[in-house]
Amino acid sequence: MGVKGLQYFIEKCCPEACVMVDLREMARRHVNSHQDGSCSNPPPTLVVDGMACLRQWYSCQAWVHGGQWKEFMHRLEEFVAAFSSAGIRLVFFFDGVVEEGKRAEWVKRRLRVNEDIARVFHHLKCYAQQPDGDLFCLPSGLATFARFALKSLCQETRCSVREADYEIASFAVRHNCMGILGQDTDFIIFDSVPYLSVSQLRLDTMTTVLFSRDTLCHALRLRKAELPLLACLLGNDVVPEQRMQQLRRDALAAYRRKHPQSPPQGEKIYAVADFISSNQLSVKGNQGVSSVSLSDREALEKAVRYYLLPGQQPLWEVHNTSHPSSVCVMDGYLSPAVLQAAREQHMRAECFMVYNVLNEGVVECSNTLEDIEDTELSPQAIVFLPSREHIYGILLPTYPDDCEGMPNVREWFVFPGNPLKEPKLVSPKPVNLSGVKPDLNVLWFGKDPEASRLRVSAFWAVFELGEFSEEHGRLDGPLLVVLGLVTYIAMQVLHLSLEDIDAYLSQAICVRNKSYTELLHTTVSHVEPRAVQLGSLFVRGLTYMLAANSTCGSPFPVEQLMPWNTFDGLLFHSKYLLAHSGTSQELLLEGNASWVSQFRSLRELVLGACRRRGRIIQSRPRATRPGERVNNGGTQWGRGAPSDWNDTPPQHHWTRARDSRPQACEHGRQRHPDRHRYHLAPRWRYSHPDYP
Repeated sequence: MGVKGLQYFIEKCCPEACVMVDLREMARRHVNSHQDGSCSNPPPTLVVDGMACLRQWYSCQAWVHGGQWKEFMHRLEEFVAAFSSAGIRLVFFFDGVVEEGKRAEWVKRRLRVNEDIARVFHHLKCYAQQPDGDLFCLPSGLATFARFALKSLCQETRCSVREADYEIASFAVRHNCMGILGQDTDFIIFDSVPYLSVSQLRLDTMTTVLFSRDTLCHALRLRKAELPLLACLLGNDVVPEQRMQQLRRDALAAYRRKHPQSPPQGEKIYAVADFISSNQLSVKGNQGVSSVSLSDREALEKAVRYYLLPGQQPLWEVHNTSHPSSVCVMDGYLSPAVLQAAREQHMRAECFMVYNVLNEGVVECSNTLEDIEDTELSPQAIVFLPSREHIYGILLPTYPDDCEGMPNVREWFVFPGNPLKEPKLVSPKPVNLSGVKPDLNVLWFGKDPEASRLRVSAFWAVFELGEFSEEHGRLDGPLLVVLGLVTYIAMQVLHLSLEDIDAYLSQAICVRNKSYTELLHTTVSHVEPRAVQLGSLFVRGLTYMLAANSTCGSPFPVEQLMPWNTFDGLLFHSKYLLAHSGTSQELLLEGNASWVSQFRSLRELVLGACRRRGRIIQSRPRATRPGERVNNGGTQWGRGAPSDWNDTPPQHHWTRARDSRPQACEHGRQRHPDRHRYHLAPRWRYSHPDYP
């Protein structure tokens, strides 16, 4: 969660609480202090907040194209190897759920990222290059694939079934770990093991900063048991910052009267700490907070309970210190063995989306690099909606559309135009398997050949590509995955062109034959916004194939579904530019005759599947350089054809409070007079019948 302003306070106002430590030495001291005389003492263990590490792990220079996945895997290998050589065991935790108490904060952050994404696409249209500096977005699906990447490196990886920070702090105490590696001030509030900074970690020297809980308490004149109350009064994800604003104002006024010469830096936190100790709130409890309403006092009590780890007692009596366990929505419908398997696989980070559907009936999907002004490419949430309906149809009971009381899945999916005011209710739809609903007991636990065939058939039925079951075992696994995904995208995205398919397929064939160092030398002359969105669409598609694989009992080994075996963002972008510039198949496949043969076979399978469904993929080359015009036998356009191919090219519209006149920028695009203070005024909003 994080406490508002506390990280800055510790680093700037209480630097004595920031202690540089040598992790090797820290590990040695930890081992010496926990020896019990036996020969089987476990190695010192560091619990790692995986979500906080994503930015450090993804240190690849290119990010806008969809992800440099082989390079990302190399960075992870270096990270793990550094700790292994120091004799430190790592246990990774990832967020597995979004608790409803944090939903409002989750929505607020997602909408804020949407604004950043709009700025990214504005930059791309102005400069045709990846933004530098503060404009940065992690590639789609990074958190999901990072879990499986770490497991492939034989690392213990866990997915939380409640707030991950709590599970991390609890695990660390329970297993006598040497520390928590993360970047979240909640870890200094929990009465747990030492909190270590991942942002200041140096792998070459194995040093980082330890944030001292004791030193912070000394500076604030608080007891450790009072830190949770401090966190709640300052504001966190359970108690929003604005909720206690008046109380902080009163505390600040009282503090300034007592300390008129106090410097302004950090005085808000000093004031709240003084308010706690002066009013003896840790003794009186929330009854001592007389200036807030009953509902706010109850919120404080609830939030303070959140920080109590198992066996820890609150400073004052609270109504309930236990954390309620969720009740599975499918109790009574599915066998206990299926429900137990779903939970265990989720906790071991071995599946995706299944547990969330079965346990709470809620699924989230974070931001994707999607252009709010592109009227041709639908957002991934809509493109993959039919496949999700079929996934839900295998996991949940299905009924006729007019049946009341049928189970629905509440989807919180982020895309341009969705205000996220409420979830979209999505009904499960049965897959087409000759009228037979696949039994999860057979899919998950069946050992005979018929069960194996059912897994394969059910997987392809999710994407309505049943004929590809025959290719299972004939084609190499990762190529079969790409074949299915590209065919599905071609069926769902009406403006997908033959050149787009060529780019997808050629990069998939080439990437599997290149090392990460070879891929480092891939360059592109400029960045096409449409190719950026297509790259992110492909990677998001891999997550749904992963979800279908988990649902259907894993007909594919998980490794075959991973992006480092199927996709490289820069390579895809380069193939996209080549394909749309009319490059021959031989050059697209780098002159390798075997690759050309594979490419042609895959291409015919994609186009054949589309033809059988009445979908004819046309050649529609687009300009591949700023200002360039492409002759495709018809109308010529500068930067991509409009949606109906007979109208004028789409224009970018900008509005501003004081000056709505756009200004010209390089490459002939429109540049906003102040790119840090513009507001998107999209010409349309998504109005798909299945989404708000």
